[in-house]
Amino acid sequence: MSSIFVNQSKLRIQLTTNVDIAGATSLLIKYKKPSGTAGQFVATSSDDTNGVIYYDLTNEELDTPGQWMFWAYVTFSDGRVAPGEVSTIVVLTEGT
Repeated sequence: MSSIFVNQSKLRIQLTTNVDIAGATSLLIKYKKPSGTAGQFVATSSDDTNGVIYYDLTNEELDTPGQWMFWAYVTFSDGRVAPGEVSTIVVLTEGT
């Protein structure tokens, strides 16, 4: 795996839920920064059957060096939810 750097904007975050997400009403990629601050990105499905979702970073969203946590969070029209397992990445400061 190649290194990921603070403010890198050419990067896709892709997660697999292993749950059929056809008909889902909300696809999110939730995250927790190294500081503990939490947030979320609105994701897009690339494979409903296998539950693959992604978000393309646009600008300075990875703004803090350290260990980030990401997980999928899918909501269905009947209120059911399918959270995914946490994936972690280490974001480095450029030049380190």
